[in-house]
Amino acid sequence: MRTATVKRITGETQIELTLNLDGSGKCDVENPIGFFDHMLKSFCKHGLFDLSGTIKGDLNVDQHHTIEDTGIVLGECFKKALGDCAGIYRSGFFIYPMDESLVQAAVDFGGRPYLVNKAELTGIPLVSESNGVQASFQTDCFEDFWQGFVNAAQCNLHIDVIRGRSDHHKIEGSFKAVARAIRAAVEVDVRRNGAIPSTKGVII
Repeated sequence: MRTATVKRITGETQIELTLNLDGSGKCDVENPIGFFDHMLKSFCKHGLFDLSGTIKGDLNVDQHHTIEDTGIVLGECFKKALGDCAGIYRSGFFIYPMDESLVQAAVDFGGRPYLVNKAELTGIPLVSESNGVQASFQTDCFEDFWQGFVNAAQCNLHIDVIRGRSDHHKIEGSFKAVARAIRAAVEVDVRRNGAIPSTKGVII
């Protein structure tokens, strides 16, 4: 099984995640940020990845450390679970419609981290309230999450919001588009017969 467990303990965060690339879309992560939890659940559901663990951070400061470090840990999980990337497609893309928003994502696990983020977010935090409990998400942390992910996973990722109005829909559409692009990239290509998908013979 292509699985990995990664733990990151710092003075700002305590995060441990276990990833199964060949899962069924289950996400069982203790996540203190409601909207972020919804995004990770969507990522797993649409990528068919299983993810479990705990996320803790210094939310008394703000959400940046917690969200960025989660991206780092998740990226490390993908890097560890993929190993030398033998036999996979390596790259993938997807265009996801989310109501009025349309998002394109493309990824390549080629060993060179690079992020292009054209999410066109307003930068205004998303704030909601349910049963007297207020929830919020710092939208500027969206890019921090994916930057941490690509650095750790050693992939390059392009996120382009083609159109959209709602930051909620742009972000959720992005998580779903990226999930489907990554799902395509990490699938085993039976025609490759276990070979490493690079003319170099190695992913570095």
